[in-house]
Amino acid sequence: MPTQDTSPPPRLLALATAVPPHDLAQDAVADAAAAIFSGAGGGFARLRPVYRHAKIDRRHACVPLDWFRRAHGPAERNRLFLDHAVALLAEAAAAALDRAGLAASDIDTLVTVCSSGIATPGLDTRVMARLPFRPDVQRLPLFGLGCAGGVLGLARAATLARADPGSRVMLLAVELCSLTFRPQDQSPTNIVATALFGDGAAAAIVRCGDDPAIGDACPRLGPSGEHTWPETLDVMGWDVADDGLRVVFSRDIPVLVRDRLRPVVDGFLARHGVAWSDLDGFLCHPGGARVLEAMEDAFGLAPGRLSHARATLRDHGNMSSVTVLFVLRAALDAAVRGRHLMTALGPGFTAAMLLVDAG
Repeated sequence: MPTQDTSPPPRLLALATAVPPHDLAQDAVADAAAAIFSGAGGGFARLRPVYRHAKIDRRHACVPLDWFRRAHGPAERNRLFLDHAVALLAEAAAAALDRAGLAASDIDTLVTVCSSGIATPGLDTRVMARLPFRPDVQRLPLFGLGCAGGVLGLARAATLARADPGSRVMLLAVELCSLTFRPQDQSPTNIVATALFGDGAAAAIVRCGDDPAIGDACPRLGPSGEHTWPETLDVMGWDVADDGLRVVFSRDIPVLVRDRLRPVVDGFLARHGVAWSDLDGFLCHPGGARVLEAMEDAFGLAPGRLSHARATLRDHGNMSSVTVLFVLRAALDAAVRGRHLMTALGPGFTAAMLLVDAG
């Protein structure tokens, strides 16, 4: 039987995004990669078309293009991560608060998502040193969700808001994937990663309640779910190398999406009494152009239907967990209406799902 919940749904009061200052055109990245990987035994020439096939025009990075031409140790990378991640989160959080007409002191809970760097004390406490959040704000850091973190982070924020109606929960998400680049690694996986990954941050504010501060125009966050397939630990994630994080992703991801995702989403929708015909649109994490094509196949969509995801990929690349929040922001800016399914795929191998009703 479908689950029934008569309590007021969590609402998305505000969503803001931020990108670092360095705007990297894809053609320039491809030219730089050609120089960096010139000793790859001819392997780079075979892989260079991935920059064109990625359907990415540009990305943003927290470091300039010249930075990628030199080797960097893990200590330097993480110093840069802390500086830029905190600055971007503070920018996105301030923008979200401004959109909602709130002060930092109005926030009761911080949920922070990141998988591309290490911070202890956490990123949330470092942002608290930038913005005047209350000392008693509750904190929930989430690490290791990878690309699924945007959907799952928003779902966790909604769950916390529902558990304490009237409280305000802020989701903070940041990924600086560019800092994981390793110029001495001439593996196809590392080279393909240079054609995909970018940097960015997002902040969202969620509240559950009936008071007039929550208008009908604020999107409703509905049921969420996730599914982790067994024996898929090697599909996506990070390995820790001597010089930092080494990206792991399987070339079979599009096949897994095409063959295995639909039954999982079928089950999720059925549990909540939602038919495919009830969906007005899809807000999918664009892991790559081939992954989007596989999602369209899995969901029975016409080619090119995932327009907001494709536009986000084109303009920002794959920013891991943050990307789907950029997709949601683009959809809201386009004044989409109706019920939408948010999806993302992350390490595990895990599918994350969330229903969003934009009115």
